[in-house]
Amino acid sequence: MASDPFELDGFGRWLDGRSPSTRRAYLADVRQLATYLAGRGVTDPGRVTRLELRGWMASLADRDLTKATIARKAASIRAYFSWLAERSVIAEDPAARLSAPSAASRLPDLVGQAELVDLLDGPVDRSDPIEIRDQVVIEMLYAAGIRVSELCGLDLDDIDLATGTLTVLGKGSKERQVPIHERCTQWIEIYLDSARSALMTESSPSRALVFNRRGGRLGPRDVRRILDRRSTQPTHPHALRHTYATHLLDGGADLRVVQELLGHASLGTTQIYTHVSKDRLQRVYDQTHPRA
Repeated sequence: MASDPFELDGFGRWLDGRSPSTRRAYLADVRQLATYLAGRGVTDPGRVTRLELRGWMASLADRDLTKATIARKAASIRAYFSWLAERSVIAEDPAARLSAPSAASRLPDLVGQAELVDLLDGPVDRSDPIEIRDQVVIEMLYAAGIRVSELCGLDLDDIDLATGTLTVLGKGSKERQVPIHERCTQWIEIYLDSARSALMTESSPSRALVFNRRGGRLGPRDVRRILDRRSTQPTHPHALRHTYATHLLDGGADLRVVQELLGHASLGTTQIYTHVSKDRLQRVYDQTHPRA
């Protein structure tokens, strides 16, 4: 399809405002649909019907894809045909009410207490800038419960050690302030006093807070490598965020306060952590009550 009747280049430009991973996934999904339709003689998006889209969705289910993957592909197709309809490329949007199985919800993984102690309280060589930086990264992930992308985007101006707060730019470019405890601020001070300048190069972004080994701004893959080095078992960085939220609720924090701290737009997103807490309480009850 050299003439690009599905206008994938234009759709790709329209997606430029989204994250790179979302853009890649959405384009790949629409390409996959275009290939499916071409095999059925449909090479013009204006001729695509709802029935054909439902057939494509059924073919995805037959491939044993996860519900989450199928749901994302449905979202990609809805976005694509909505974009075409807004530009009047098609007269009617066949994907307007395209449904997909809802992604199965599961409780988030938590970092166990013993592993948390190993991560936070393990030995740190204070003469090694990398070890100091790694400690600061782990401290901030658990002390503030921020997303990895939010941590990587922190600048020097976003740290207020006097008040013990981070200014975080979250999803949807929404800014929020998150408190950190004294121990975390102390490690940040140590990092700023010695390690940060040792990691900088002439090409380093001058305002970035945390750098990788090459002097660039720390990225999500760098954070994953830090956890791989420091953890005694496989641990995803996001598990520290889950653990942070669960520990706050276990300690009596109000759900709406936790919602604000996490930067969730919806309270429903935060409520999954109440399930985690209830599960933990049930286990403690079963293990400790004499008649349980």
